[in-house]
Amino acid sequence: ALRGHGNASKQSKEANSEVLFLVNKSGFPIEEQTWERMWKHVAMVHPEGQVMVNRIRDKQNLPQVPMPHLPLTFHPSMSVQEKLRRIQDYMIDLQYNHTGTQFFEIRKKRPISGLMECAREMMRESLPIKCLEAVILGIFLTNGMLGVERFALSFKTDFSGLLHRHVVLAISYRGSYGAIGMSRREELMYKPVEFKSLSDLVFDFESCYKKYYHTVKKVKIGLPIVHDQHSYDVINWKAVLINFSKLSKAEIAHDVDTHARKMKSL
Repeated sequence: ALRGHGNASKQSKEANSEVLFLVNKSGFPIEEQTWERMWKHVAMVHPEGQVMVNRIRDKQNLPQVPMPHLPLTFHPSMSVQEKLRRIQDYMIDLQYNHTGTQFFEIRKKRPISGLMECAREMMRESLPIKCLEAVILGIFLTNGMLGVERFALSFKTDFSGLLHRHVVLAISYRGSYGAIGMSRREELMYKPVEFKSLSDLVFDFESCYKKYYHTVKKVKIGLPIVHDQHSYDVINWKAVLINFSKLSKAEIAHDVDTHARKMKSL
Protein backbone atom coordinates (compact mmCIF):
# COMPACT_ATOMS: atom_id res chain seq x y z
CA ALA A 1 0.00 0.00 0.00
CA LEU A 2 1.14 3.53 -0.68
CA ARG A 3 1.72 5.66 2.39
CA GLY A 4 2.82 9.23 2.94
CA HIS A 5 6.21 9.72 4.62
CA GLY A 6 5.45 9.20 8.29
CA ASN A 7 2.72 6.61 7.53
CA ALA A 8 -0.13 9.12 7.51
CA SER A 9 -3.20 6.99 6.86
CA LYS A 10 -5.44 9.82 5.63
CA GLN A 11 -4.60 12.06 2.72
CA SER A 12 -4.63 15.79 3.35
CA LYS A 13 -5.63 18.54 0.97
CA GLU A 14 -1.95 18.76 0.05
CA ALA A 15 -1.59 15.02 -0.52
CA ASN A 16 -1.23 15.33 -4.28
CA SER A 17 2.13 17.02 -3.73
CA GLU A 18 3.39 14.71 -0.98
CA VAL A 19 6.30 12.34 -1.41
CA LEU A 20 4.97 8.78 -1.12
CA PHE A 21 6.65 5.46 -0.46
CA LEU A 22 5.63 1.82 -0.11
CA VAL A 23 5.16 -0.18 3.07
CA ASN A 24 5.72 -3.93 3.41
CA LYS A 25 2.42 -5.00 4.99
CA SER A 26 2.84 -8.75 4.48
CA GLY A 27 5.55 -9.25 7.11
CA PHE A 28 8.32 -11.82 6.73
CA PRO A 29 9.35 -13.61 4.61
CA ILE A 30 8.83 -10.76 2.14
CA GLU A 31 6.44 -11.59 -0.70
CA GLU A 32 7.69 -11.84 -4.29
CA GLN A 33 5.53 -8.90 -5.38
CA THR A 34 7.16 -6.69 -2.75
CA TRP A 35 10.63 -7.81 -3.85
CA GLU A 36 9.82 -6.92 -7.45
CA ARG A 37 8.68 -3.44 -6.44
CA MET A 38 11.91 -2.87 -4.51
CA TRP A 39 14.15 -4.04 -7.36
CA LYS A 40 12.34 -1.76 -9.80
CA HIS A 41 12.70 1.20 -7.45
CA VAL A 42 16.42 0.77 -6.81
CA ALA A 43 17.02 0.28 -10.54
CA MET A 44 15.43 3.71 -11.09
CA VAL A 45 17.24 5.60 -8.31
CA HIS A 46 20.66 3.93 -8.14
CA PRO A 47 23.38 5.65 -10.23
CA GLU A 48 24.22 2.33 -11.95
CA GLY A 49 20.57 1.45 -12.50
CA GLN A 50 19.77 -2.02 -13.83
CA VAL A 51 23.48 -2.82 -14.11
CA MET A 52 23.73 -2.81 -10.31
CA VAL A 53 20.61 -5.00 -10.02
CA ASN A 54 21.98 -7.55 -12.50
CA ARG A 55 25.28 -7.66 -10.63
CA ILE A 56 23.83 -8.69 -7.27
CA ARG A 57 20.33 -10.10 -7.77
CA ASP A 58 20.03 -13.84 -7.11
CA LYS A 59 23.79 -14.15 -6.56
CA GLN A 60 24.69 -16.79 -4.00
CA ASN A 61 28.28 -15.74 -3.24
CA LEU A 62 27.68 -12.23 -1.91
CA PRO A 63 29.57 -11.32 1.29
CA GLN A 64 27.74 -11.84 4.57
CA VAL A 65 26.40 -8.61 6.08
CA PRO A 66 27.52 -8.33 9.74
CA MET A 67 24.85 -8.05 12.45
CA PRO A 68 25.15 -4.78 14.40
CA HIS A 69 25.80 -5.11 18.12
CA LEU A 70 22.61 -4.53 20.09
CA PRO A 71 22.96 -1.90 22.85
CA LEU A 72 20.74 -3.71 25.35
CA THR A 73 23.03 -3.44 28.38
CA PHE A 74 25.20 -0.58 29.56
CA HIS A 75 27.91 -0.24 32.19
CA PRO A 76 26.49 1.38 35.35
CA SER A 77 28.99 4.24 35.12
CA MET A 78 28.06 5.12 31.52
CA SER A 79 26.45 8.53 31.12
CA VAL A 80 23.02 8.98 29.54
CA GLN A 81 24.67 10.93 26.73
CA GLU A 82 26.94 7.99 25.91
CA LYS A 83 24.05 5.52 26.10
CA LEU A 84 22.08 7.58 23.60
CA ARG A 85 25.13 7.81 21.33
CA ARG A 86 25.48 4.00 21.43
CA ILE A 87 21.81 3.60 20.49
CA GLN A 88 22.21 6.07 17.64
CA ASP A 89 25.32 4.25 16.42
CA TYR A 90 23.33 1.01 16.37
CA MET A 91 20.68 2.63 14.18
CA ILE A 92 23.37 3.96 11.86
CA ASP A 93 24.86 0.46 11.63
CA LEU A 94 21.44 -0.84 10.54
CA GLN A 95 21.66 1.81 7.78
CA TYR A 96 18.99 3.95 6.19
CA ASN A 97 16.52 2.10 3.98
CA HIS A 98 16.90 3.29 0.37
CA THR A 99 14.81 0.51 -1.19
CA GLY A 100 11.68 2.67 -1.43
CA THR A 101 9.75 0.19 0.74
CA GLN A 102 9.49 0.44 4.51
CA PHE A 103 10.09 -3.09 5.79
CA PHE A 104 8.12 -2.86 9.04
CA GLU A 105 4.54 -1.62 9.18
CA ILE A 106 4.17 0.90 12.02
CA ARG A 107 0.56 1.62 12.94
CA LYS A 108 0.71 4.73 15.07
CA LYS A 109 -2.51 3.98 16.94
CA ARG A 110 -1.32 0.59 18.19
CA PRO A 111 -0.73 0.30 21.94
CA ILE A 112 2.87 0.70 23.07
CA SER A 113 3.06 -3.03 23.84
CA GLY A 114 2.31 -3.83 20.19
CA LEU A 115 4.80 -1.28 18.90
CA MET A 116 7.47 -2.78 21.16
CA GLU A 117 6.84 -6.12 19.42
CA CYS A 118 7.63 -4.29 16.17
CA ALA A 119 10.88 -3.10 17.74
CA ARG A 120 11.82 -6.66 18.67
CA GLU A 121 11.14 -7.74 15.11
CA MET A 122 13.41 -4.98 13.81
CA MET A 123 16.20 -6.20 16.05
CA ARG A 124 15.70 -9.82 14.96
CA GLU A 125 15.66 -9.04 11.24
CA SER A 126 18.41 -6.39 11.44
CA LEU A 127 17.28 -4.65 8.25
CA PRO A 128 17.70 -1.01 7.19
CA ILE A 129 15.09 1.34 8.66
CA LYS A 130 13.36 4.65 8.02
CA CYS A 131 12.59 7.47 10.44
CA LEU A 132 9.32 6.18 11.92
CA GLU A 133 10.81 2.74 12.55
CA ALA A 134 13.78 4.42 14.25
CA VAL A 135 11.46 6.23 16.66
CA ILE A 136 9.85 2.95 17.74
CA LEU A 137 13.25 1.28 18.05
CA GLY A 138 14.54 4.24 20.04
CA ILE A 139 11.63 4.01 22.47
CA PHE A 140 12.39 0.33 23.11
CA LEU A 141 16.11 0.90 23.63
CA THR A 142 15.65 3.88 25.98
CA ASN A 143 12.98 2.24 28.14
CA GLY A 144 14.02 2.33 31.79
CA MET A 145 16.62 5.11 31.49
CA LEU A 146 16.15 7.07 34.68
CA GLY A 147 15.36 10.73 34.20
CA VAL A 148 15.01 10.41 30.41
CA GLU A 149 11.75 11.58 28.86
CA ARG A 150 10.94 10.76 25.23
CA PHE A 151 8.39 12.29 22.86
CA ALA A 152 7.78 12.46 19.12
CA LEU A 153 8.99 15.49 17.18
CA SER A 154 7.64 15.60 13.61
CA PHE A 155 8.39 17.91 10.70
CA LYS A 156 6.55 18.75 7.49
CA THR A 157 8.81 20.50 5.00
CA ASP A 158 8.56 21.81 1.46
CA PHE A 159 11.19 21.20 -1.20
CA SER A 160 10.46 22.48 -4.70
CA GLY A 161 6.72 22.09 -4.20
CA LEU A 162 6.93 18.57 -2.75
CA LEU A 163 5.95 17.98 0.88
CA HIS A 164 8.22 15.75 2.96
CA ARG A 165 7.55 14.30 6.42
CA HIS A 166 10.10 13.33 9.03
CA VAL A 167 9.98 12.30 12.67
CA VAL A 168 12.61 11.86 15.40
CA LEU A 169 12.49 10.77 19.02
CA ALA A 170 13.14 13.90 21.06
CA ILE A 171 14.89 13.44 24.39
CA SER A 172 14.63 15.52 27.54
CA TYR A 173 17.15 14.95 30.35
CA ARG A 174 18.02 17.21 33.28
CA GLY A 175 16.58 20.27 31.60
CA SER A 176 18.36 19.78 28.27
CA TYR A 177 17.06 18.46 24.96
CA GLY A 178 18.34 16.32 22.11
CA ALA A 179 17.13 13.65 19.69
CA ILE A 180 17.84 10.27 18.15
CA GLY A 181 16.50 8.89 14.89
CA MET A 182 17.23 8.04 11.29
CA SER A 183 17.49 10.16 8.16
CA ARG A 184 19.29 10.33 4.84
CA ARG A 185 21.00 13.40 6.28
CA GLU A 186 23.20 13.13 9.36
CA GLU A 187 22.11 16.55 10.63
CA LEU A 188 18.44 15.52 10.67
CA MET A 189 18.62 12.65 13.14
CA TYR A 190 21.00 12.63 16.13
CA LYS A 191 21.27 15.69 18.32
CA PRO A 192 23.28 15.53 21.59
CA VAL A 193 21.27 16.33 24.69
CA GLU A 194 22.78 19.78 25.09
CA PHE A 195 20.09 22.19 23.89
CA LYS A 196 18.93 24.40 26.72
CA SER A 197 15.34 24.63 25.50
CA LEU A 198 13.06 22.66 23.24
CA SER A 199 12.74 25.64 20.92
CA ASP A 200 16.55 25.70 20.51
CA LEU A 201 16.37 22.08 19.37
CA VAL A 202 13.52 22.79 16.95
CA PHE A 203 15.28 25.81 15.45
CA ASP A 204 18.47 23.77 15.04
CA PHE A 205 16.52 21.27 12.95
CA GLU A 206 15.07 24.14 10.95
CA SER A 207 18.55 25.50 10.29
CA CYS A 208 19.73 22.08 9.10
CA TYR A 209 16.73 21.79 6.80
CA LYS A 210 17.65 25.13 5.23
CA LYS A 211 21.04 23.68 4.26
CA TYR A 212 19.17 21.25 2.01
CA TYR A 213 16.78 23.92 0.69
CA HIS A 214 13.81 22.62 2.68
CA THR A 215 11.34 25.06 4.22
CA VAL A 216 9.77 23.91 7.49
CA LYS A 217 6.00 24.29 7.21
CA LYS A 218 4.73 22.64 10.39
CA VAL A 219 6.10 20.94 13.50
CA LYS A 220 4.18 18.49 15.66
CA ILE A 221 5.21 17.75 19.23
CA GLY A 222 3.81 14.81 21.17
CA LEU A 223 3.55 14.00 24.86
CA PRO A 224 5.97 12.02 27.06
CA ILE A 225 5.97 8.28 26.33
CA VAL A 226 5.71 5.91 29.28
CA HIS A 227 8.65 3.60 30.01
CA ASP A 228 6.48 0.51 30.43
CA GLN A 229 6.96 -1.69 27.35
CA HIS A 230 3.83 -3.66 28.29
CA SER A 231 1.62 -0.58 28.46
CA TYR A 232 -1.64 -0.42 26.54
CA ASP A 233 -1.33 3.35 26.25
CA VAL A 234 -1.25 4.86 22.77
CA ILE A 235 1.52 7.30 21.88
CA ASN A 236 0.38 10.91 21.57
CA TRP A 237 2.12 12.05 18.38
CA LYS A 238 0.53 15.51 18.15
CA ALA A 239 -0.22 17.31 21.38
CA VAL A 240 0.63 20.64 19.77
CA LEU A 241 0.94 21.75 16.14
CA ILE A 242 3.21 24.69 15.33
CA ASN A 243 2.55 26.39 12.00
CA PHE A 244 5.85 27.94 10.92
CA SER A 245 4.15 29.63 7.97
CA LYS A 246 1.91 31.78 10.16
CA LEU A 247 4.01 32.54 13.25
CA SER A 248 7.04 34.68 13.96
CA LYS A 249 10.17 33.10 15.43
CA ALA A 250 9.33 34.61 18.83
CA GLU A 251 5.81 33.18 18.70
CA ILE A 252 7.13 29.77 17.69
CA ALA A 253 9.63 29.76 20.57
CA HIS A 254 6.88 30.80 23.01
CA ASP A 255 4.49 28.04 21.90
CA VAL A 256 7.16 25.34 21.82
CA ASP A 257 8.63 26.18 25.23
CA THR A 258 5.17 26.57 26.78
CA HIS A 259 4.43 23.02 25.68
CA ALA A 260 7.80 21.86 27.07
CA ARG A 261 6.90 23.30 30.48
CA LYS A 262 3.53 21.57 30.39
CA MET A 263 5.24 18.25 29.63
CA LYS A 264 7.47 18.65 32.69
CA SER A 265 4.38 18.90 34.89
CA LEU A 266 2.89 15.63 33.58
